[in-house]
Amino acid sequence: QVQLVESGGGLVQPGGSLRLSCAASGGTLDLYAVGWFRQAPGKEREGVSCITSTDDITYAADSVKGRFTISRDNAKNTVYLQMNSLKPEDTAVYYCAVRWGTCQTDYYRYSRWGPGTQVTVSS
Repeated sequence: QVQLVESGGGLVQPGGSLRLSCAASGGTLDLYAVGWFRQAPGKEREGVSCITSTDDITYAADSVKGRFTISRDNAKNTVYLQMNSLKPEDTAVYYCAVRWGTCQTDYYRYSRWGPGTQVTVSS
């Protein structure tokens, strides 16, 4: 079964940037749709962005459009989330997840998850 590990989180000031990576092992990531989700304390886990398996069609939540960009590098078996113009409300644990089929916005439709990486945006 494919295993996922997120990396790249950390502490940044408002307006700063981070690039998160989702590295896969035990499977080929290009067989799956890959989604990024986040969960802040006291809030539901929400979809952030997603990229399809073959056509590289991307989706992004309204709250991050124009600031976050998802991309896939099949040669490295990795999906990235470039986060620019970060805001304090972006603070959350960020997860990547995969599913067979198309991108979906609901977290419970994804079958495999990484352990998450903490992103904190604070001055």
